[in-house]
Amino acid sequence: MTATKNALLVVAGPTATGKTRAAIALARRFNGELVGADSVQVYRGFNIGSAKPPREELGDLAHHMIDIVDPDEAIDAVRYAELADEAIEGAHARGNLPIVVGGTGLWIRALARGLIDLPPVDRRIRERLQREADALGTPSLHAKLGTVDPVAATAIHPNDRVRVIRALEVYEQTGRPLGTLRSEHALGAPRYRVMFVVLDMERDAHTAAIEGRIQTMLEGGWIDEVRALRARWGDEVRALSSVGYREVMAHLRERVPWDEMVRRIRKSTRTYARHQRTWFRGEPGVSWRTRHVDLLTPKGQDRIARELLL
Repeated sequence: MTATKNALLVVAGPTATGKTRAAIALARRFNGELVGADSVQVYRGFNIGSAKPPREELGDLAHHMIDIVDPDEAIDAVRYAELADEAIEGAHARGNLPIVVGGTGLWIRALARGLIDLPPVDRRIRERLQREADALGTPSLHAKLGTVDPVAATAIHPNDRVRVIRALEVYEQTGRPLGTLRSEHALGAPRYRVMFVVLDMERDAHTAAIEGRIQTMLEGGWIDEVRALRARWGDEVRALSSVGYREVMAHLRERVPWDEMVRRIRKSTRTYARHQRTWFRGEPGVSWRTRHVDLLTPKGQDRIARELLL
């Protein structure tokens, strides 16, 4: 069987829910190629802390959109979608099924439906908000965002200065919340023939999976990875402020004790997973919400075949 024209399987969901494992199994079953949708895995050198699948796990499977930029390069949802489009076109040309796998919801939306046309940056507004962030801290601006745009605030980490400021800019410029604008835009027609699967787990099992993954990462050399990244790229590259990496950075720079570092990583990862769950719960176009084990059953695979394959 071959993929129908313009077919795209999306396997998304919160962190540590088995997305990559499921996508690899499905790629082997359906002659697929993986297309990553993870805003940290795109960076070269960010391997352990981003749960990037090792080459031995992938075998001969193609996995696009990982290791595509250096940590000092910028990449956003628009650029991601452009590059992912190229990977998907290549997979289709080879007669293979592209399988998008990851948890960066905005990037998946940009790929599947395109992004809303937002107003250009107003330098006066941005500079004022940056001064406010300098004076009061980014979490203070995040709290402000929560009062005018709770949808966007839920999806943005309180310390993500760039995204917090941009969301407040859009609100000031348009008088409408960015979260609302994106939700309305997401109701538009998809760019591909998409089967959009969101994976999740029961809460206690998910907490255990998160904690087990963190322990595996730490035992696998995560601290040394961050040391090497700092030595090569310095402390200011954006990806070093991502979930988990910023807590390891605090351990290395500020001598935060090991046990406290682990506690913070667990907490921030659970918070991130909660934000991802909220995002995907409200995402239009989702075909199926399930567990990875159900996705891989004969019944689950039959469903994929019916929707996407000839």
